[in-house]
Amino acid sequence: MTTVVIIVAVVLVAALAFFLVRGRQTGGRGLQRRFGPEYERTVARHEGDTKAAEHELAERVKLHGSLSEQPLAPGARETYVRRWAEVQEKFIDSPRDAVVEADALLAQLARDRGFPDGGSFEEQTAALSVHHAEQVDGYRKVHTAVRGQGGTEEMRQALIESRALFDVLLADAPDEPARTDRHETKGSATA
Repeated sequence: MTTVVIIVAVVLVAALAFFLVRGRQTGGRGLQRRFGPEYERTVARHEGDTKAAEHELAERVKLHGSLSEQPLAPGARETYVRRWAEVQEKFIDSPRDAVVEADALLAQLARDRGFPDGGSFEEQTAALSVHHAEQVDGYRKVHTAVRGQGGTEEMRQALIESRALFDVLLADAPDEPARTDRHETKGSATA
């Protein structure tokens, strides 16, 4: 009888340990799958400490995961499309000014969709990363370019990459592509 109890206890402890380890791995894999490149960026920022990075990402989900994107006001989509086209055209003559305007436009569009106010860039990008992890890096690059880091080519790339976030925020629903005019102007930073 004592042997049976010991065997059952060992099996239960082994099963519990297996499920605890598996649950932790699934959380990490789940975060990695949800955040994609944002997961890798966060791990790198934490100097390879995946536990710290996963804690940060889990906190982001806790803080911003229940946020629901608000629909744009009637006519706002067309206004945003027009303003983005103006930013692209401005890039030809004044790349720095165009990037500054793109940064402000993305902050305003995110705010209009219900994300935290663009006054706190880190809070806004944290919330955006929970819902649009694949697209948020372009916004970061535009914001970095605004601070004077990088030349014209880096600003052009930042503007192009930030277009993905612009498009997804302009869409009515998370899975619906934005209906925007994607005309190319020679020498412009169109995306």
